[in-house]
Amino acid sequence: MLRDDLRTLWNEPRPPGAPARVWRDWALLAVGLGGVALEATLSEDVVWRPVAVVFAVWLCVLPLWRRTRPLAMVTLAFGPAILLQLVSVVAAPREPVGLATGAVVVVLVYALARWGSGRDMVLGGAVTLAACTLGTVTDDTPVAEKAAAFVFLLLPGVVGAAVRLWVTARERQWDQVRSREREQLARELHDTVAHHVSAMVIIAQAGRVLADTDPSAAVEALEGVEEEGARTLEDMRAMVAALRDRGVGAALAPPAGVADLERLARTPGGRLRVDLGLDGALDALPPAVDAAVYRIVQESVTNAMRHAVDATEVVVRVTAERHTVRVSVRDNGRRTGRGRAGHGLAGHGFAGHGLAGHGPAGYGLAGLRERAALLGGTLRAGPRADRGWQVEAELPRGRTESSAHPRPRR
Repeated sequence: MLRDDLRTLWNEPRPPGAPARVWRDWALLAVGLGGVALEATLSEDVVWRPVAVVFAVWLCVLPLWRRTRPLAMVTLAFGPAILLQLVSVVAAPREPVGLATGAVVVVLVYALARWGSGRDMVLGGAVTLAACTLGTVTDDTPVAEKAAAFVFLLLPGVVGAAVRLWVTARERQWDQVRSREREQLARELHDTVAHHVSAMVIIAQAGRVLADTDPSAAVEALEGVEEEGARTLEDMRAMVAALRDRGVGAALAPPAGVADLERLARTPGGRLRVDLGLDGALDALPPAVDAAVYRIVQESVTNAMRHAVDATEVVVRVTAERHTVRVSVRDNGRRTGRGRAGHGLAGHGFAGHGLAGHGPAGYGLAGLRERAALLGGTLRAGPRADRGWQVEAELPRGRTESSAHPRPRR
């Protein structure tokens, strides 16, 4: 287990998007060089003053590359420090060589954990630990001060690792959000195209039937196909543009809602009359509920137009109550007696397209039920007692506590 963890750490890639330099880097350099100048001028007990000043300036310059080359900067900082410690032990009294301004190396330790790869962190951590250990052994300062210095040096690394984990977790959350948005838009695209194409097929069929007896009606049918095709292309372009990866905060095409139901009911060329009734405060619904109402009506009307045998009318009722929104779509088509198949909608002729689904991964009745369930609502579909088919849905105006954490599907 430990070996696997170490292998995982070693193979950890560098985080993307590391900035080369920002204005803070130049400010840090200016402050560091100013501190070196003041300390070298005012301090009287500096060991090997020229060497200490050059080394401190060197340490102040290294942070300029700390994000792009974290391992190299840590090595170039602590490598000479180790060498100076060894030389001071042999050639001089056991006193540290350097200036207090050299504490700027803590930003290198932070950058190593924040921007380095797993290999960089392991190797750079070994160099840092070696320098700390050697300094502890060769320095005569009290143990408490040694421990404080050790914590002071390694704490930025802990902070850098914590920031890295937080940023990684946040990016994963954004990826999940983008994935859900794309999935939702893909479903919206499917539903929109299916509706428009169904209308185009119906208009074309009507035009073919009337071509011999009423050429002007056939021309009108072609104009209807053209108009519906243009609307389809417009909707597809808007949604495909939203599906493209534009990074976090990409603008999403607004989904259709209750306000678009009247246009849906007036779709030209339909063989069924759509009787639309809207009741209650429907202008302030949550976006998810607004889009769900439209899709339920759209899918139900589309399938009634295509598959309801001998139907002449589709009645749509959307009613907003205090806590819920009720949707009812029913037609007056006759039942074919073909029995139940798929999702129980084969009696309506829904084989392979309608609410029975579009193959194993369809977005018909299963998609509508999933939408309703995710919002904390319910959806029912089936034959009416007298004639025709009916789809009924009940959606909460806002997410309930139970719907915020839906139970996983088996």
